[in-house]
Amino acid sequence: MGDVVLYDYWRSSASYRVRIALSLAGIDYRAVVVDLVEGAQKGAKHIARNPQGFVPVLDIDGLRLTQSLAILDYLDSTRQLNLLPVDAAERARVQALAYAIAVDIHPVCNLSVARHATSLGKDAADMPGDWMRHFIRPGMRAFETMLGEFTQDPYCVGSQPGLADICLIPQIYNARRWQVDLTDMPRLLGVEKACAEHPAFVAAHPDALAPQ
Repeated sequence: MGDVVLYDYWRSSASYRVRIALSLAGIDYRAVVVDLVEGAQKGAKHIARNPQGFVPVLDIDGLRLTQSLAILDYLDSTRQLNLLPVDAAERARVQALAYAIAVDIHPVCNLSVARHATSLGKDAADMPGDWMRHFIRPGMRAFETMLGEFTQDPYCVGSQPGLADICLIPQIYNARRWQVDLTDMPRLLGVEKACAEHPAFVAAHPDALAPQ
C-alpha cells in the first residue's frame, strides 16, 4: 500500500473526520502538520498539494485526495467501513445528517470565515465566539431533531459508527470549544458518550494531537 500520509492540523474538523475514518479502518499513517495558525496552508508547498489551501490532504494507494467527504467515501469504498446503509432511501437519510454538519454548519463556522465576517462589524472581544454560537446551536438543534427519526443503539443510526458520527463528533468538539449550550440535546449527547468510548474516536481526538 505504501506510505500513507495525512496532511493535518489538530483542530481542523475536516482533518478530524479523516483521522476517525483512518482509525476505524486500522490504517497506520504518517501525519504531517500544516499549521493553520501560522498560515502554512497558504504556502507554496501546501498549495502544490491542494490548490484550495485546505486540510486534510491524504496520500494513499498512489493517490492524493482532498475534501474530507470525498476522502471518507474513498475509504468507505475501498476499506469496506460500512459508513452508509446499502438501502438507497436510508443512505440518503444518513447522508442528510452528515451534510447538515459538513455542508451547512461547518463552512460558515470556519474560523477564518468568522474572523473575516466579524471584522466587518462592530469591535467586540468575543465576536468570533458570538458568530460561532449563532450558527452552531441552531444547526445542532436541527440535527438533534433529525436524529429522532432514527433508532440510536448507541450511535447516530445504529450499533456501529458511521458517516453521521464521523461528522458529528468534530462539530461537538467545536461547539464545546465555543461554549455552545448542548444540554437540551440528549440524543446528540448520547452519541457523544458512545463515541468517547470508541478507540478510533479516542485516537483521533484533537487532545491526543495538541502541541505540548
